[in-house]
Amino acid sequence: MDRHPQQIKRERQDKKRRARNIDRLSRLRTSMKNMLSTTSKTDAEKMHKDTTKIIDKAVSKNLIHKNTGARRKSQISKHLNSLS
Repeated sequence: MDRHPQQIKRERQDKKRRARNIDRLSRLRTSMKNMLSTTSKTDAEKMHKDTTKIIDKAVSKNLIHKNTGARRKSQISKHLNSLS
């Protein structure tokens, strides 16, 4: 099987992109988990801003669908509003 230079480069780029995407998705999941496990309203307000930013960035980078992003933002907002 031939190994064309463009194919080698494409595989190298794919590995980098995959690693970057996995890192970003992991950061998103961790942020969501931490946000939903908070019980303090003051901590949750700080985390809400950061988590929303991470979700928006994931949507803009096409890591998650825009409706999924909207659903997750709604979920964390609902959690924030339920805290007293």
